[in-house]
Amino acid sequence: MSALATAVLAAEQQLPEDVGKSGPLGLFLILVLLLATALLVRSMSRHLKRIPRSFDEEDGPRVVVPDTPADLVEPRQPGQDLLDTLRRAPRAIEGPKDTDGRTDPPAR
Repeated sequence: MSALATAVLAAEQQLPEDVGKSGPLGLFLILVLLLATALLVRSMSRHLKRIPRSFDEEDGPRVVVPDTPADLVEPRQPGQDLLDTLRRAPRAIEGPKDTDGRTDPPAR
């Protein structure tokens, strides 16, 4: 055999027996995680039992849904068109534009 093959075989023989095997710490960790999961499931099922089936108020006012979209529009009150026009109107009146190119204001 070559020296390389002999070195590889010697390295394999020197490994301890417990390499690659799970130890008692791994088993303990798995058991703790399973116990924690079981407790969380139990707690969550208790909380879910306390939740009501529906959050809708039974005594609250009933909502009436109209049959056509025209029923959604409220009739306009008298003077509403005038108020809408005044709201869209400009709030200040601009003075005349200075078109003659003077930089100083005109004397009065």
